[in-house]
Amino acid sequence: MRRLIRQLAPPAGVVRVLALGNLIRTVGTGVVMSMSVLYFVGPVGLPVHTVGLGMSCAAVLAMMASVPAGHLADVLGARRAAQFFVIAQGLAVGTYLVVDSGAAFFAAAALTAVADAGSSAARGALVAASVPTAERVRARAYLRTATNLGVSLGAGAGALALAVDTRGGYLTALAFAGLCFLASAVTTTFVPAVATVRAAAGTRHSVLHVFTDRRFLAVAALNVVLATNAGLLTVALPLWISAHTEAPTALYPLLLLVNTVLVVLLQLRFARLANDARQGARALRWASTALAVCCLVFAAAGALPGRLAVLVLVIGTVVHVVGELLHSTGAWAVSYDLAPPHAQGQYQGLFGMTSQIAGALVPLGASLLIVDWGWPGWLVFALALLAAGLAMPLAVRIRPAPDRALPAVS
Repeated sequence: MRRLIRQLAPPAGVVRVLALGNLIRTVGTGVVMSMSVLYFVGPVGLPVHTVGLGMSCAAVLAMMASVPAGHLADVLGARRAAQFFVIAQGLAVGTYLVVDSGAAFFAAAALTAVADAGSSAARGALVAASVPTAERVRARAYLRTATNLGVSLGAGAGALALAVDTRGGYLTALAFAGLCFLASAVTTTFVPAVATVRAAAGTRHSVLHVFTDRRFLAVAALNVVLATNAGLLTVALPLWISAHTEAPTALYPLLLLVNTVLVVLLQLRFARLANDARQGARALRWASTALAVCCLVFAAAGALPGRLAVLVLVIGTVVHVVGELLHSTGAWAVSYDLAPPHAQGQYQGLFGMTSQIAGALVPLGASLLIVDWGWPGWLVFALALLAAGLAMPLAVRIRPAPDRALPAVS
């Protein structure tokens, strides 16, 4: 056990500080994710459709804010922006404590979602600014391991609030979540200050700069398809198990546990596979293959009796983990290597938006293709994933426009 802890613990220095801040922040995220919806529907008394509509609108606003927030990180400095947005997250979650109407909920949900999107873009830029190029992917692996642990701990705390099921219990949990975000901002002060990077003379550096980069836009579009792998596990799989297999629905939480444990144990090992765009594109190609195979394995479970279906679903989950880990490694390598130094924030903001778009598309796609069609729906997902992965190396090789950046004069 000690050896395992030593392997998972980030090295002393900037990466450890970033991982600690991410752990604390995602504890708050886990609390909010696990019980906020039931809090607004229960003690606050908002209609279910109001909560759903408010969260959907907030998600759209978050997508729109991702690139401008990343640009803010480029202009003000990644550390300063990361602190600002995580403090904003804490204060926005704090507004949940006083929500008493639909309008107040819409405002609170929008503030929280926008702050979260900005925090994600700024943290991506902060890694680029404070970690050497060759170590960025591994640093992101440490941060993702911390994220899995933090969300799990936070979800456990949220579960306690749900078990108590009193307004006071919900308010205490939300206040604790807000304090987690504020504490995470404190840890960021221990990240050494780094000089901002300015664009070279004659180079565009507007908030829309990333949208002029054809190569990055192509890579981002393909990543939307590959990023659906998260929704396949969290949305499509439980619907498939309940509607089309003889496996018990109680199996699904165990499959999630298998996924979480394997991601925590293996993410750092997979992070060694890619450090630049070429290696990242190759990792994404293999990721698409593994994800396509897992779709076919999940589909096969629908034609099998109970015990065999359970076994096949477990195998499919393990294959999915391989694809998920290859995807995260390849995505980090590609997104960092293709971004110009002076615009890492807005590039990370756009790349983060691809996961948000995928998360919005999967529920609709899963309900139409997998629930209504059955196994052919899994085949559609498999073919789409495979096509995106095979196209990724071609997209990475698209010739970029000239774009150089120089260190800022301090």
